[in-house]
Amino acid sequence: MGGNDQIIEAEVVEIDGVAVEPRPARREAPRTRGRVDWTTWQGRVKRLDARWWPLWLVLGAIVLAIAVALGMCFAVVFVAWRIFKAILRGFAGFLSPQR
Repeated sequence: MGGNDQIIEAEVVEIDGVAVEPRPARREAPRTRGRVDWTTWQGRVKRLDARWWPLWLVLGAIVLAIAVALGMCFAVVFVAWRIFKAILRGFAGFLSPQR
């Protein structure tokens, strides 16, 4: 075969004695202005775009720092409450009549 290969196009009408139905032409839905076609997002929703990993890394670090700060604040308030409660019970025990 040389550089002048011919391309032959043919339409399949029958395979092994069985008629082949042509595929129906795919109709495009009329586009309305400002409307998003969500059918094209099926694969994109399941995985994140790799170009955005630095943003997700920074946002994850910020969320982690906020969670640790809130946890530490909760721990400080909890320990302070326990100490305050122990002091109040000590004074109440001191002032109550002994048996």
